[in-house]
Amino acid sequence: MHTAEFVEVGGFRVRYAATGTGPPVILLHGLGRSLEDWEPLRAALSGYRLIAIDLAGFGQSQALPECRLAALARHVEGALDVLEVPSGAHVVGNSLGGAVAMRLAADAPARVASLALLSSAGFGRDVTWTLRILDLPLLWRLLLRPHADSALMSERSIFYDPVFATPERVALALALSRREGAARTFRRQSHALGSWRGVRRGWREELLTEVSELDIPTLVVWGTHDRILPATHLVNAATALPRARTHLLSRAGHMPQIERVDEVAVMLGSFWDRP
Repeated sequence: MHTAEFVEVGGFRVRYAATGTGPPVILLHGLGRSLEDWEPLRAALSGYRLIAIDLAGFGQSQALPECRLAALARHVEGALDVLEVPSGAHVVGNSLGGAVAMRLAADAPARVASLALLSSAGFGRDVTWTLRILDLPLLWRLLLRPHADSALMSERSIFYDPVFATPERVALALALSRREGAARTFRRQSHALGSWRGVRRGWREELLTEVSELDIPTLVVWGTHDRILPATHLVNAATALPRARTHLLSRAGHMPQIERVDEVAVMLGSFWDRP
């Protein structure tokens, strides 16, 4: 694991890890996750300046007063300013990070040279029941209570092959869940995006309409066995963003950047090098 560092953005601490040289690539993780999710991909890619960021309220970055996508995207943009990342960076997002990446592109298109969306939020209503019930009073406290068994079950749910739910990843998930305010931040963010009915339509439709009007190369990748956001969302993505390239990975879950890292690295390199 490369050593992570901290910068201050608008009075809030942001954790990031930067390696390599070359065109900048920004890596944004999913809900309740951290920049460690990008470690396999960062090891597999070369020839780029890779910058993984803990989104506000997750990993070891401080939470913001609000958790709307626009606020998260502005905070990422602020971190890029502090880190002196030039405009025209490739932005890669997984799950929640994909929605933040799209919001960043819509709000500051000059910042984004391309979008790579891996099992990204924003393409459909369907979502795992564990996120739906976070909308229910009291139950969310029980569900998000830190426990080794819960961490193990959560890690296994994001992979097709349970071998990827390693003791190290389970231990990290448990440590993140024990951070002060972690459960409340997770629930706030989940509630902002969806309810017991599923992912909210309003922000999805608004965001996809704006992104579809951008002239930004876009790649959307999904795993056939994603149990968090189903692979049927890839069809929705192709409809909403007809100019995007799409790819379905067999025998992969919600974390293709870990489970199918070599294929994803080759795919991204080809996508970025293509005129």
